[in-house]
Amino acid sequence: MDLRCPACDRTFSDRWRCTCGSPLEFAERPRPASETPDVDPREGMWAFRSFLPVARHVSLGEGYTPLVDGPDPATAYKLEYVLPTGSFKDRGAATTLSRAVAVGADRVLEDSSGNAGAAIAAYAARAGLPARIYVPAGAKQSKLEAIRRVGADVVRVDGTRGDVTGACINAVDAGEGWYASHAWNPAFLAGTATMAHELAHQRDWTVPDALVLPVGHGPLLLGAYRGFRALEAAGWTDRTPRLLAAQAAGTAPIVAALHGAHAAAGENDVADGIRIDDPVRETAILEAIEATDGDAIALPSAAVRTARDRLHGEGFYVESTAAVAPAALEAYRDRDLLDADDAVVVPLTGTGLTE
Repeated sequence: MDLRCPACDRTFSDRWRCTCGSPLEFAERPRPASETPDVDPREGMWAFRSFLPVARHVSLGEGYTPLVDGPDPATAYKLEYVLPTGSFKDRGAATTLSRAVAVGADRVLEDSSGNAGAAIAAYAARAGLPARIYVPAGAKQSKLEAIRRVGADVVRVDGTRGDVTGACINAVDAGEGWYASHAWNPAFLAGTATMAHELAHQRDWTVPDALVLPVGHGPLLLGAYRGFRALEAAGWTDRTPRLLAAQAAGTAPIVAALHGAHAAAGENDVADGIRIDDPVRETAILEAIEATDGDAIALPSAAVRTARDRLHGEGFYVESTAAVAPAALEAYRDRDLLDADDAVVVPLTGTGLTE
């Protein structure tokens, strides 16, 4: 019974959601010994297996993405877009499909606008499991091809992003497969937490002042929070960085919760990967931001396009959604929410090759 509900404290051996409707978490695990860690980067993200609640059953060599200099001495980029399927979601897919194998799943289902679906489909193929990915009817053809090429079935759903999720959940509830959700499944967050572990190791166990991260459902921000908190609890680092969220104007519920609807207003039709109206773990995202003295900001299309084009010109070929966080970094500095000499890391989350 290694899953528990933080809302009602029920425990389960394998469910995607508590009977009370809340997301589930893994039960507390023993902390690694507080001693000098021995980490072998050749093992990728699995070098941090002592922090992971899932054993490695499925892998495509994910992890240990480069940490490179950014546009100024205080900024570094972590190149998550060089992971096997081109986005940070490979981290969560590796742990989620490893969990699926461990519990004996015979088919996996996921709903996604693109990157998560491609990652789950690829890792399902690696595991030898059939996959079915529910996508918005207007999903980009390049994303659909990435899903189909590894053998997964694609189900296109008319309506809102919520309608896509609803169709997938209906299929899960009908017993048609195991829900490998990047929003609901706690194994996914366990995988994204490894970015924080790697980053600390790459910085010789020091922590940057802040991370700026794109937020839709928030698995990267929540993973970073949990990853750094785990390192601090183990005595490997001494603090957790500020977590600064970047959302798409017009679809920015975290910004609205913190600063009101006017701060979230506007339009952003280019950052489709984070246009989520109702994040499953919104409360947890807000708690992580508050606990780290963080913040959230909404970016319009024009700012994202400008940041994307600049990144391309610097050699970082990323998709538009990945440019939201670099655009937000500039906005945070313009608003004096970051000092010029604050050490900031910005993950570049998805490749431009599938846009």
